[in-house]
Amino acid sequence: MTKLQTLSAACIALACSAMAYAQDDWKQVSFHGSIQSDILIPQEDKAINTGSYDDWALTNTYADLSLYSKYLDAGARLEFTEYPLPGFEPEFKGWGVPNFYLKLKLPKSNIDLTLGDIYDQFGSGLIFRTYEERSLGIDNSIRGARLNMNAIKGVQLKALGGVQRRYWDWSTDSWLAGADVEVNFDQYSQSMRDKNMAWMVGASYVLLDYTEQSDIIVPGTNYKLNTPSTVHAFDARTRFQSGNYNILAEYAWRSQDPSFDNGYIYRRGNAVLLSASYSAKGVSALIQAKRSDNMSFRSQRSISGTSGFINNMPAFAYQHTYALPAIYPYATQAAKGEWAFQGEFGYSFRRGTALGGRYGTKLKLNISHIRALDKDPVAKINDSYMGTDGYKTSFFKMGEMYYQDINVQLEKKFSSAFKLNLMYMNQRYNKTVIEGEGGMVKSNIFVAEGKLQFNNRLTLRGEVQYLSTKQDQGDWTYGLLELSVQPYLMFTVSDMWNNGSTDNHYYMASVTGTYKSHRLMVGYGCTRAGYNCSGGVCRFVPASKGLNISYNFNF
Repeated sequence: MTKLQTLSAACIALACSAMAYAQDDWKQVSFHGSIQSDILIPQEDKAINTGSYDDWALTNTYADLSLYSKYLDAGARLEFTEYPLPGFEPEFKGWGVPNFYLKLKLPKSNIDLTLGDIYDQFGSGLIFRTYEERSLGIDNSIRGARLNMNAIKGVQLKALGGVQRRYWDWSTDSWLAGADVEVNFDQYSQSMRDKNMAWMVGASYVLLDYTEQSDIIVPGTNYKLNTPSTVHAFDARTRFQSGNYNILAEYAWRSQDPSFDNGYIYRRGNAVLLSASYSAKGVSALIQAKRSDNMSFRSQRSISGTSGFINNMPAFAYQHTYALPAIYPYATQAAKGEWAFQGEFGYSFRRGTALGGRYGTKLKLNISHIRALDKDPVAKINDSYMGTDGYKTSFFKMGEMYYQDINVQLEKKFSSAFKLNLMYMNQRYNKTVIEGEGGMVKSNIFVAEGKLQFNNRLTLRGEVQYLSTKQDQGDWTYGLLELSVQPYLMFTVSDMWNNGSTDNHYYMASVTGTYKSHRLMVGYGCTRAGYNCSGGVCRFVPASKGLNISYNFNF
């Protein structure tokens, strides 16, 4: 039996023991769970290049069950992705129980121990973040053990280790261990607490150990790269808060890790992040800057796509929820490196003023600007950068633009029944860098959203959006109407029309019903090909057409 099989068997045995223990006192035990099932019954449509499918129905289905008690928590998740929705990598296909855990808690000592599948994050995630994002097919949990300790006043300590999940594989070719500590100095100073001040200093360490490695041959030669068997990563950070002000500074460093992402070069990685915010009644401001260089960090060297990441580089770009602004979303360039800047400013005009009117007015400005690093390539070896440091770069020099987004949003309530949101956005999107080809796409986007509440049960919401560009597929127009009948029903119709080069319509009609803990959506229509992004990580989704069914249940 392998180490991983032994650990899995131990977790299952301990989970069963936890269930048996919980039966002794049901008053201290609670069960929570959920079911999520997204289904597509596809139809082929050559006009929008949907392709054809061998299966009559596609589905991603998840069922979670968790038990909570005073001293023990336990949980498991069933996944059925044997016939996955379009756009997921081939390895995503499968079914089984890939996630289970047991958590032993000692409340008096402020200590807990988790065995099984672990999600966690060190600091901002620059060297370690495991999480689940079902829309992207991401689940990079660690199967192993984690110890959390808050026994010392003002000190939070955690240590963990195990192997990382990559779809239905928990390869023991590499093992990961890490530790994180945060010290909150305000816990030792009554004066700081009285002045509403807080000061945290934290540090993290991650070790990746390759127990087995594949041979990597330099093209055109018989030379095999001498790749390091261990990779080390460090992170240091501090956060200071005083009243309405909050400042964060963080630095991360990673040792040599030649991989597919960076072209198998031996350059070390690093990242610097600065963030400052201010918040008070009616006004808010956030300014962020980040420089990252060669910080793609995976548990397997020779893979690509969205799987296997140990860390996550936050995207300093506004995450749009409107349809047309989200056509060109930014994907963080962790391997290439980037300079990223973001600023958000919000102001609320008070009621009774000239601009505030009777109900007040909210104004928000967001600016995102992301550029490449200015790189000076080193000399090649056998016409390849493999095995070299790849390039040199000056810290403050910047290269070509990757992305820019300047948008202004206005929220205005005209009466107790009607509210209007307006947005204008100017966007620059380097499609060649982010998607592989297409050049710089320059666009202007206009959005108007209105909500009319007829009474406590009936609300009508509408959207009109327009994207203007001379590049890519040209202009787009989008319209949506949504009628809510509280508390049970919602009817939605929409159409996204490319009135540029293709003249294609991507229409959708749906009915959503909610009853207690159940939610069911049934819809029919088309979805355009494009990128689905969350937190700077993106997945390409091909065009689709057909009947969509989505069911959610929580208890």
